[in-house]
Amino acid sequence: MNPPRTDRGRLLLLLALATAVTVFTATVPLLRDWFDLRVYYGAVDSWVHHGGRLYDYRVPGTTYGFTYPPFAAVAMLPMALLPLSAAIAGSVLLNAAATAVVARVLIGRPLRRFGWYGCALAVCALALFEPLRDTFSFGQVNLLLLALVLTDAWLLATGRGRWAGWGIGLAAAVKLTPALFIGLLLLAGRRRAAAVATAVAGGATALAVWVAPDASRFYWTQAMWDTTRVGRLDYVSNQSLQGILARLGETDRAAWAVAVLLALGVWAVRARTAAAAGDWTAAFALTGLTACLVSPITWVHHLVWLLPAFAVLVRAGHARVAGALYAVLCTSVVWLWFDDASGVDGFLGSNTYTWITLGLLLWLPTGQPRAARPFLARRAKATTPAPSADAPTIIPARVQSGPRSGTVAAATGTAAGPGRGLPRRASSDPTAATRPAAPNPQSSSSRASSYTAKPPPA
Repeated sequence: MNPPRTDRGRLLLLLALATAVTVFTATVPLLRDWFDLRVYYGAVDSWVHHGGRLYDYRVPGTTYGFTYPPFAAVAMLPMALLPLSAAIAGSVLLNAAATAVVARVLIGRPLRRFGWYGCALAVCALALFEPLRDTFSFGQVNLLLLALVLTDAWLLATGRGRWAGWGIGLAAAVKLTPALFIGLLLLAGRRRAAAVATAVAGGATALAVWVAPDASRFYWTQAMWDTTRVGRLDYVSNQSLQGILARLGETDRAAWAVAVLLALGVWAVRARTAAAAGDWTAAFALTGLTACLVSPITWVHHLVWLLPAFAVLVRAGHARVAGALYAVLCTSVVWLWFDDASGVDGFLGSNTYTWITLGLLLWLPTGQPRAARPFLARRAKATTPAPSADAPTIIPARVQSGPRSGTVAAATGTAAGPGRGLPRRASSDPTAATRPAAPNPQSSSSRASSYTAKPPPA
């Protein structure tokens, strides 16, 4: 089907898409009631105004409390000056701004080419993406961290590497998993940027030690190592390698360690190759994928780190593959195995998002984008006059083969059904991730209708 050529046709298409998105979001249970933001707000409020200890706070009626490094709480201190409603509004605005930054870095050129129409299409597509809509609805920080990291990717890809490292350093100080991007900088030989990121992360952590010494001591010696503070490893929202093993009933840490080492080995080879080709978008995409796989707990809303991988697929000429995988991540399909993840269907279905992440790590295209080549060829064909019978063909200099800048291509790479969710009702425990695990997590048969299928605040 050809896209509409008139503004009226485009507007009608957008209205139809907006209606479909509205029906979808009204059909699939989505609202998380900003639960994670309530955790942040309550912990900071208790710490600042009531003399409570940061990591002792629990949301009333639940076992959930603050789980991030102390610098995250320091960065959230302005919330102590605001009512909860204002903090929620601020979270929505910050996430919207972060989404705009991510879209600008990943698909900026197509958005400029199509103007308001392209922006509206992007908004409709992003509104369906489960990790992103959960990030908004939980009041999570994933998009902010992704925007910080991708800013460094843009700096590296556009020859401004001397300024790179700040975004990664701040993200790593707020949450531990983005620290893997410092490893990417080292693999790529960007020692200056790696040093900047390490210094920023270390400086931010030192600031938190100065502001909250007791909380810092507790986090780095106890809370950091206690995954039970976050939730159950076998909970269906945990789409990491550890989540797969936990749902199989495998509790041996050695098996998980082997899986992590294999994933890191693949990442090191592929990310280094991408960085050497100047394909920083692919290198950062591979690192985000790996961080999701090797983290002990990767809730569904953490998977916004997959967005760069979809941009790489589209740029490399695999728009249909990207669209199919993206559509699966819009369906909330893993929640079909919320109560019972046993059997072959449970093994395959409950880990769907992990299989996508693993497949992208193994097969994501890297190097120079092929999509640019047909464009150059068509342009040459359209502008080069046909040679006469007695004259040799002269190829214009602008289409002659020669060295191409992978950095610019990576920075401005071209980016070209409703699913079923389980009915979830609001309750005091928003995730059900703290339910006692069944003897065999793969074969729990009871349907706890009092729980909602929401990932814990991690």
